[in-house]
Amino acid sequence: MTAGSGPLARVRVCDFTGQLAGAGATRYLAAFGAEVIRIEDPVRQGRWDILRGSSPFVDDRRGVEFGGAFQNHNVEKRGVTLNLRTERARELLARLVAISDVVAENFAAGVLARLGFPYEVLRAIRPDVIYVSNSGFGHRGPYSSFKTWGPIVQAVCGLSFTSGLPDMPPAGWGYSYMDHQGANMQALAILAALVHRDRTGEGQWIDMSCTDAGASLLGPAVLDFTVNGRPARRPGMPDSNHSQAPVMAPHNLYPAAGHDCWVAIACRDDHDWCALAGAIDDDRLTEQRYQRVDGRVAAQRELDAVVAEWTAPRDKFDVAARLQEAGVPAAAVQTPEERIDGDPATAAWGLWPEVEHAAMGRVRVDGLPVHLSDTDWKIERGAPVLGADNDYVYGELLGLGEDELASLRAEGVL
Repeated sequence: MTAGSGPLARVRVCDFTGQLAGAGATRYLAAFGAEVIRIEDPVRQGRWDILRGSSPFVDDRRGVEFGGAFQNHNVEKRGVTLNLRTERARELLARLVAISDVVAENFAAGVLARLGFPYEVLRAIRPDVIYVSNSGFGHRGPYSSFKTWGPIVQAVCGLSFTSGLPDMPPAGWGYSYMDHQGANMQALAILAALVHRDRTGEGQWIDMSCTDAGASLLGPAVLDFTVNGRPARRPGMPDSNHSQAPVMAPHNLYPAAGHDCWVAIACRDDHDWCALAGAIDDDRLTEQRYQRVDGRVAAQRELDAVVAEWTAPRDKFDVAARLQEAGVPAAAVQTPEERIDGDPATAAWGLWPEVEHAAMGRVRVDGLPVHLSDTDWKIERGAPVLGADNDYVYGELLGLGEDELASLRAEGVL
């Protein structure tokens, strides 16, 4: 049992995860009360997780304690250093595994085994341990030795191929979407394994492939090809703005006043169309062919041009409010700053808590997009600086004295 609070307070995680695909998973567990003990290398500072010293930064300070993304992905975790090239460090890790419920990592396949801790060794140390390895391609198959990053995973699994606009190259997302999805799947797998252990007393090895997590999202595209013979990229497809299932028109992003300002409008049915046409009040929209969805779809380009002509000189928020009042689904395309700092819904939801970081000071981080009525998440503590919790973990949990801790530091073990 750990001393924290929350629905996962009884869970302790020995955490080797990094970046986001792994660190994001243990972040969720920590926010719900798990004691997550993050292990890092004292010699290669920041090399296990390159985000430690990477942008964005809060000011002009640089170094392994000032990476904004690292800080965001590791809130509520404890942090220790351990040089696993030494025998003494491996002994300490074995003792830490013995008091941990979960060992989590997202190295390339086989890395933890090469450090001397494959699943068989972990299970010998603690028979009911849950070990999760989240690699790009898992530990089986011809690609198991390959290393990946989020955008590579998206390209290999097929997601990048399905996104974009007609007759244009695949667009992707501009960020590592599969790192987020991989973290979600890893957290879910850990929770499922914990439930299984509660019921049976048995631990297990969770072998996870981030690429297959992405491929599992392609069901509709695969079905369309295998059943209908239609590839995802064909004339007029993919079209990430117009809706084909269900068919809607107009359904697009339209320009608004200002630089790179846009508003999204979706007409679900003929009733929405009548409301939109009434708001625009343009004689061209009274043509009979526009009164049914099949006619609007057939003339979608010219219809979009008329709508864009109406939205272009107007403020995007004003357009959205006017159409919402008329009953038409519409929303301003908000910048991150507008959504986070200018939208009252942000404060009402509590999605951006502030934490205290030992080096950066007071900073804002991501919250979780869920709220539990009785056992909600809590994020108050910033990410650990290197070795922040060495005394607690090795002293209080493992029972080492001050002299021994000093000796281990001098020897380069910690």
